[in-house]
Amino acid sequence: MLRDFAAIDFETANGNRSSVCSVGVVVVRDGVVVDKFYSLIHPTPNYYSWFCTNVHGLTDCDTCSAPTFPEVWAKIEPLIEELPLVAHNAGFDSGCLSAVRASYGMPHKEYTFFDTLAASRRAFGKQLPNHQLHTSAAACGYHLADHHHALADAEACAAIALKIL
Repeated sequence: MLRDFAAIDFETANGNRSSVCSVGVVVVRDGVVVDKFYSLIHPTPNYYSWFCTNVHGLTDCDTCSAPTFPEVWAKIEPLIEELPLVAHNAGFDSGCLSAVRASYGMPHKEYTFFDTLAASRRAFGKQLPNHQLHTSAAACGYHLADHHHALADAEACAAIALKIL
């Protein structure tokens, strides 16, 4: 059972994976949530698509004065040091992390990712109508109240990981 990890969730401003506009992180050690972090991020490239805004509700007005990704990551990195990362649909979040680091010329770093979407499919199969984050979280006894807020999604992801990873 995975007992030490950091659940992470990114929201993006547009179709570019580098356009992260918010991040939520939940640090779990020995099966207990020990820290949480949330920040808005000034996205790059800096424009919002209608689709993304419709999903998470963020606009340029929310992030125009927000710190850049390197500034935010400097606060996150010490929290997650050497921990594996957990995300729901990890391919998206790991892709965002790689793309935004590359867009700022930050050194490439390999992070170990575990995927609660894949774990939900293995654990619940056809018992669930779908394996979206809120559905999988509910199956694990967690109510996701603010879906697509990066910290709320990271909290739900952590709850799923604690139950089925």
